Amino acid sequence: MMSRSYTNLVDLATGNFPAMGREKKRFPRTMTVPGNIAELDDDQAYSVTSENPSSVTSDRMIIVGNQLPLKATRRPDDTGWSFSWNEDSLLLQLKDGFADDMEVFYVGLLKVSVDPSEQDDVSQTLLEKFKCVPTFLPSDILSKFYDGFCKRQLWPLFHYMLPFSAERGGHFDRSSWEAYISANKLFAQKVVEVLNPDDDYIWIHDYHLMVLPTFLRRRFNRVRMGFFLHSPFPSSEIYRTLPVRDEILKALLNSDVIGFHTFDYARHFLSCCSRMLGLEYQSKRGYIGLEYYGRTIGIKIMPVGVHMRRMESLMKQAEEEHGVEELREKFNGKTVLLGVDDLDIFKGVDLKILAMEQMLKQHPKWKGKAVLIQIVNPARGRGINIDQVMAEIQKNCRRINKEYGQPGYQPIIFINRPVLASERVAYYSIAECVVVTALRDGMNLTPYEYVACRQGYSDAESSLSLEGPKKSMLVISEFIGCSPSLSGAIRVNPWNVEATAEAMNEAIAANDSEKQWRHEKHYRYVSKHDVAYWSRSFLQDMGRICAEHFRKRCWGIGFGFGFRVVALDPNFRKLSIATILSDYTRAKARAILLDYDGTVKAQSSIMNSPSKDVVSILNTLCADPKNTVFIVSGRTKEILSKWFSPCEKLGIAAEHGYFLRWSQKEEWQVCSQNSDFGWMHITEPVMQLYTEATDGSSIEAKESALVWQYRDADLGFGSSQAKEMLDHLESVLANEPVSVKSGHFIVEVKPQGATKGAVAEKVFTAMAENGKQADFVLCIGDDRSDEDMFEIISSAVSRDTLSSNTAVFACTVGQKPSKARYYLDDTSEVRNMLESLAEASDSSPTQEEEEQEGLRSPRRTR
Repeated sequence: MMSRSYTNLVDLATGNFPAMGREKKRFPRTMTVPGNIAELDDDQAYSVTSENPSSVTSDRMIIVGNQLPLKATRRPDDTGWSFSWNEDSLLLQLKDGFADDMEVFYVGLLKVSVDPSEQDDVSQTLLEKFKCVPTFLPSDILSKFYDGFCKRQLWPLFHYMLPFSAERGGHFDRSSWEAYISANKLFAQKVVEVLNPDDDYIWIHDYHLMVLPTFLRRRFNRVRMGFFLHSPFPSSEIYRTLPVRDEILKALLNSDVIGFHTFDYARHFLSCCSRMLGLEYQSKRGYIGLEYYGRTIGIKIMPVGVHMRRMESLMKQAEEEHGVEELREKFNGKTVLLGVDDLDIFKGVDLKILAMEQMLKQHPKWKGKAVLIQIVNPARGRGINIDQVMAEIQKNCRRINKEYGQPGYQPIIFINRPVLASERVAYYSIAECVVVTALRDGMNLTPYEYVACRQGYSDAESSLSLEGPKKSMLVISEFIGCSPSLSGAIRVNPWNVEATAEAMNEAIAANDSEKQWRHEKHYRYVSKHDVAYWSRSFLQDMGRICAEHFRKRCWGIGFGFGFRVVALDPNFRKLSIATILSDYTRAKARAILLDYDGTVKAQSSIMNSPSKDVVSILNTLCADPKNTVFIVSGRTKEILSKWFSPCEKLGIAAEHGYFLRWSQKEEWQVCSQNSDFGWMHITEPVMQLYTEATDGSSIEAKESALVWQYRDADLGFGSSQAKEMLDHLESVLANEPVSVKSGHFIVEVKPQGATKGAVAEKVFTAMAENGKQADFVLCIGDDRSDEDMFEIISSAVSRDTLSSNTAVFACTVGQKPSKARYYLDDTSEVRNMLESLAEASDSSPTQEEEEQEGLRSPRRTR
């Protein structure tokens, strides 16, 4: 039986989904004692420099990854399975950053295939002994999910390979995408089986599960959930080629925190959100946040580290099992360069081998002395061109060894077999330099491991204690995630074989003091920024951001991957016509302030002038003697005068309040004290400079302001230019009586004091001076400039501009963070509400009728 939330995905992936398999026995739900989330306003409490575990208190963390951190072997008598922890799994190691009393559950796949008849027993055993919840995927789904969509669609694309042909991943396969959805759906079901949504954290890992946040958020709007991507995230020019690009972005945005190893990966993700979803990010007090329907999605940038205690354990194991002294003796008199890579087209192993050949060619002194030991771990899946890559590597190794080898010496030693972590550490201990030439790699911890091993550990009798100064050298690709954090490494462009060869020569030819200071610099970083530091920091950010979300009212809207959670202030609610009508009909003096574009008229309208219906509604409102009605707009007074010429009694505030007219019979007033426009001669040349450099931008010259708009320019470039222009103008106009502000696709320079808030203040003051202090205020707007009005209204009572009994309705258009207390969804709802008020004005009682009714009931304060 298919769940209702699953059927919603039919809108996203056409065709029939693969069979979901028979219903499995549900695990008994694990209940917990409700935990507390500390208020996170104090930054000191959330410093990760301390060695103590995270101070965020919670009962449980559910870690979801593609594979469980377990090793599985079949029992010798073939009667079942034996399981043990995989000590090298990152998902297991990250527990060190959590509080000791935090209970950790794992959800993921097993590396072995378990017969369906054994799956229930295996599941129960793993839950009871390891707190692991295995996800079993049907074979057809597993193949298309992992080897299909993950390895042949996402993995190449995220490493900058476009699917131009079958040899480069093939064109988009809809059935693989459907299998990816199905697999993520099954993962979600397993998470739900052990989830206590009020108290648990969920931490999802890597590109295999990028749509999982949507499935979980659909079930639990307020669950605490983070996602960390361990692969690169490509630039928007690459990512936008993915046919399901929007679905994946929107699914990720259902997380509370999204983590990346480097700023480049985060920047590319933010650029995709900006270009494809129109979202903008902000940086505040060192934290990057992405506003999404009232929720601030935290963007975490933190490279993962190594587990230092595990490295020490492996060093001891290497001595006992892999003969470190024997290795040293074997390569005595040789200078060892080491490469450790998975078999993958993006690891650049072939380029590294060619660079070794080039080094021997350019520097013959290393012939017979320098040795490159290249360890290649087996491929993790059926990736692209694996066989061709292996054949190319082996061919080059044979050729170079034949040309430069001699009796007792081979320049390249190629190890093509699974190598245990402890054996890898043994090779680290004898290597003068580690070389990583990956073309793209999410992180790559090989350099970190090498630095930790070259430091050794405190044991006088150990051959790995490395008495005397500690030395290490790194030659690393500039395209891997660990590169920015290793500032002492020699960075190379791996495509430039000659430059890589020179870097390898420089590394092994460096004097001991240089090798020592480079090592010390790296070790200070690696030892401090270990895996516990990384997980502790991520959990603290999750706690801080979720605490803010919990202060808001949340509800889910949308279907399929269009689903999202809208979060609003607890006091922010939709304005109902029934609520406003009761106060409207009782009021004697009403102030109605309306923005125009995006409020009365939709922004996307082809015709910007008001319709006959809008004009009729405004005339009816203006005809009521109790009403003072104003259109408050950023447009020029000439345009507004022309458009609203049929509305004789309508007040108009043009150019954000610089000009004001109470009715058509009266003259325009200038509301600003600044009459010197010399600043325009400074501003216009600057704007002209950016206009010439930004295709699609233009300048709008108003009587009181200059506006640079880039609505038709490239979004990313236009936004970048706008930020640069803002800084430029603020600098050159620092001593001028103007304000420089950015808005929706605009940068505007206008006189100080010319704001919509000043218009509201002026209207309220004038009404009070005429003996008609407003007892009803309606103010509606849709953008940043209207927030000035909302702010003035909220403080007007304290300044006695409005009475404490005044019924105030400050309303924004759209469900978004605002200083207004009410919202309407769109311009059509605004018009419907105004039409209802107009009808009430037609039928409102006269003053004589009100006096006959006697005292009116007390007004409510809003």
